[in-house]
Amino acid sequence: MPYDLKSLRVPRLWGVPLKTLVTLLENGYSRKILENPLIKEAGVDKLRALVTDDAPIMTPKHPKGRSMSAANAKETLNIFDEMPPSECDQPGFGFQTVFDFSKAYRDGTTTPVDVAQHVILAVKASNEGKTPLRAIINSNEQDILSQAKASQKRLEEGKPLSILDGVPVAVKDEIDMVPYSTTVGTRVYGQDNSVSDDATVVARLRAAGALLIGKANMHEIGIGVTGANPHLGVCRNPYNPLHHTGGSSSGSASAVAAGLCPLSVGADGGGSVRIPAALCGIAGLKPTWSRVSEFGAAPLCWSVAHIGPMGATVDDVALGYSLMAGPDTKDSVTAEQPSVHLKDYLNDDLKGLRVGVFTPWFNHAEQEVVEHCTQALKILESRGATRHEIIINKLDVQRIAHAVTISSEMFTAVEDEYRKDASRFALDTRINLAIASNFTSRDYVKAQRIRGLAIKAFMDAFEDVDVIITPSSAIAAPLINTKALPAGESNLSDLTEIMRFAISANFTGLPALTVNAGYTSKGLPVGVQLMGRPWEESLLLRMGRVIDCATPKQKPEVHFPLF
Repeated sequence: MPYDLKSLRVPRLWGVPLKTLVTLLENGYSRKILENPLIKEAGVDKLRALVTDDAPIMTPKHPKGRSMSAANAKETLNIFDEMPPSECDQPGFGFQTVFDFSKAYRDGTTTPVDVAQHVILAVKASNEGKTPLRAIINSNEQDILSQAKASQKRLEEGKPLSILDGVPVAVKDEIDMVPYSTTVGTRVYGQDNSVSDDATVVARLRAAGALLIGKANMHEIGIGVTGANPHLGVCRNPYNPLHHTGGSSSGSASAVAAGLCPLSVGADGGGSVRIPAALCGIAGLKPTWSRVSEFGAAPLCWSVAHIGPMGATVDDVALGYSLMAGPDTKDSVTAEQPSVHLKDYLNDDLKGLRVGVFTPWFNHAEQEVVEHCTQALKILESRGATRHEIIINKLDVQRIAHAVTISSEMFTAVEDEYRKDASRFALDTRINLAIASNFTSRDYVKAQRIRGLAIKAFMDAFEDVDVIITPSSAIAAPLINTKALPAGESNLSDLTEIMRFAISANFTGLPALTVNAGYTSKGLPVGVQLMGRPWEESLLLRMGRVIDCATPKQKPEVHFPLF
């Protein structure tokens, strides 16, 4: 079957035209007039016409598979006993990593309290000026200093909780963290109500001593991939503040790239960890579905939602993953999973590993993006991996089925508030919710029948290869349309390009990692994506580390060293 994804050329809308379209969509009579062309443009007619005998698969839960021994699982954190874990003479600009902070604390170069004070000043500075970064939208100085003092005391007593003790970490504003409210990037929820408990991932990082510096900006309710937020301010890219970060975990990526923290927590329903990580020049992991607990995360898109770490380097991401992943009694779907491990993570000899390339898909991106991702593939080949051509059938209907799934689930999640007063949401959010309200129960069930087809297509490919490589986004970070600020815009053409390679991993539940692969001639980062079999995050991280260590880094235009 031929490759069937296409680029869209849809007019960008902002200002009066955008408001007019939203009004028509939300008006019962006018919506009927617009319903058919919008549904056709979204491709839902293609989904409805497809004949399949597959039973619906409501969640992408994969069999537990082979479990690692207790000894191998224990290797996960033992890897990080050395700082850094092994030689990785990364060329170019050097980000301050988790391991740099840990070493600096232990050799007396700085202290957690000094770092906390620098973080507080840096967050303030980042949010000032004509192009405020707006990476961190809620930060409690007293809480940060209290954490730092406790961490410093542990370090002085020789009793650090882990290598992460005292190291700054930011958390997406979709995930509960005491003493903050969880607003999900909107003015509709929780502005004045601090949560009573940490989400499981936050609790695990806190137990490891992380210095939790505040809540990171996000695209409203996670239903966009640029990072433009009319309520909290557009989140800007540290490599060029006139460009978007990508979304929806925009602030989590921007904060790491700007040096405010070496590690952050994001959430990914349609590329929302990997897209902003790629566009901001850092690393980000979407683990296997149910590998990381969703307890304490806003319930927005149950069957495609993943929480994942975002870091300055793959080493930072690997450490974050090691601490965040694993079963949680508060989230029953996490119970059945093999042991979390990083076996062979430091082995850069890739002989015997097979990298799958679906060439028409790989090449469906801007030329500079393809060139840098090709170079990343060559890096893997230089370490012994081999390239193999593969085919993934029906990618377009997978795209449509994912769109129906995530938008239907998000509409369900916010429907009560949307019905009360839709005007409280941003205009681009309202367009997406209005379109989602037209999907039927048949559409949703049909999409879940396509999920089985999608999983089979990828698992068939994994019979012949160990990972699948693609760009992370077909374009680099797009320019912010200043004419559309602060209300925002609808830009379906860019959205399609940005999401092209991301959604399959969400829909199938397979793990995927993005790693920096270089920069365009304008200095904007390019990301390369590695997808793997269920539960094989360790292999993705191992191969991603090889690319990361060999790719020269450039310093972001906006950057705040903390020591």
